[in-house]
Amino acid sequence: MRRLYLKKGEERRLRIGHQWIFSNEVDTGKSPLHDFTPGENVTVCNSGGSPVASAYVNPSSVIAARVVSQQPDTPFDAGLLHRRITEALAMRQMIFDRPYYRMVFAEGDWLPGLIVDRYGDFLVAQLTTAGAEAAKPQITAVLKDVVRPRGLLYRNDSANRGMEGLKSYVEQAFGHIPDTLEIEENGVRFYAPLMEGQKTGWFYDQRINRRDFASFAQGKKVLDAFCYAGGFGVTAAAAGAAQTTFLDASPLALQTVEANAALNRVSGSVKTVAGDALETLARLRDQGRRYDVICVDPPAFIKRRKHQKQGLKAYQRVNELAMELAEDGGILMSCSCSQHLSADELRRVLNRAARRAGCRIQTLTQGHQGPDHPVHPAMPETNYLKTFTVRVNRTS
Repeated sequence: MRRLYLKKGEERRLRIGHQWIFSNEVDTGKSPLHDFTPGENVTVCNSGGSPVASAYVNPSSVIAARVVSQQPDTPFDAGLLHRRITEALAMRQMIFDRPYYRMVFAEGDWLPGLIVDRYGDFLVAQLTTAGAEAAKPQITAVLKDVVRPRGLLYRNDSANRGMEGLKSYVEQAFGHIPDTLEIEENGVRFYAPLMEGQKTGWFYDQRINRRDFASFAQGKKVLDAFCYAGGFGVTAAAAGAAQTTFLDASPLALQTVEANAALNRVSGSVKTVAGDALETLARLRDQGRRYDVICVDPPAFIKRRKHQKQGLKAYQRVNELAMELAEDGGILMSCSCSQHLSADELRRVLNRAARRAGCRIQTLTQGHQGPDHPVHPAMPETNYLKTFTVRVNRTS
């Protein structure tokens, strides 16, 4: 393995476990980035030449290298993959009694660039970096050996691949992957659209938050905005909600909601509304609609730091509208999956939204991603999902 040299002092984050090396941290005099092949394994050295880690390189990315081990001369190969994937699977099997979970969570499992979701006997994976793409044959072989799945689908169509200089594609590595698979979560059954759905088909990260949301729903009028496949609302309907309204701009999402409602025999209490979420929330407000329990789970409004100002306004507007739709004493669960929005910033957004909506709020619970999305303690980037459940008070 060739050496990648860092500038003086730039190894400090690596020594506490961080896994990213930015291009401006590399001593390009000693180790010109353009000399490396995308995905090439290297030993990382400090400015004095002492090894500090092993990584793989992408000379065309802002994140020039991703650490795979704090030991030198340790390639991102079949041996390392087998050890780490086996560890990741064992942890999920300890926590969950059914095989439906995120089985590998990239840096959270010390496997940068690799995401694997398990749907019973089938796996859906994403390779988001040049290093993971280069190791694709080994990843396929190790997943086949460790899990023994009936099929493996690569949903390699995420936006992150473009930043790594990689093409987008969807590929069945082996076996036949159905367009839709049935899963079970919190005792509720769902169809997950693997081929045409978002990302890997299902958002396992919200499992605990869906359970907590449903605990408020019995006998209530529920609104699930940005509903996708209906994870929050169908769980609420199965928990005894009197009526559940689902809002999404995607016809496929709403078709999946209806199928999931039928699967759980709650179709009679379910209504779907198609349209842009912000426009439709405003229209429902203007029509005088009110709901007892509301979830807003929008897409990441802050994908890059440069989107911070605009994204904060969008989060505030969504939550303001949701509070205006809430009954006095109603419950709102507000979610954000934006890596660049901290929990404390979301709390401040909710406070500002409440003032603009003319109400008072009380925080009841604060949540984040489930345990199948483990947080790397040295990488706040892996702690991306945050939720607040608040009670909306209209009376002074």
